[in-house]
Amino acid sequence: MDDQQDAKVRFETMSSEKMPFGKNNFLEVARKKAITDEGVSEFISVSRGYYLPDGSEKYKKSITIPDDPAIKSFVTERIAKL
Repeated sequence: MDDQQDAKVRFETMSSEKMPFGKNNFLEVARKKAITDEGVSEFISVSRGYYLPDGSEKYKKSITIPDDPAIKSFVTERIAKL
């Protein structure tokens, strides 16, 4: 059996902010970390979700980018130009 199949990853949200839009939707930008036996890796997550009738949140789509200054700068500059 492959050892990588047994690898466990634990995700931890370090900080996040949400912005509601439309009738029932939100965007969340969060700093997260993935924790494995090999170490810790930080990344940025941008997620789109919506609120259920009971007020709980449901996530639809997400994109993650490495916590790298050059990549963050690239993304923010390109979004600002659109």
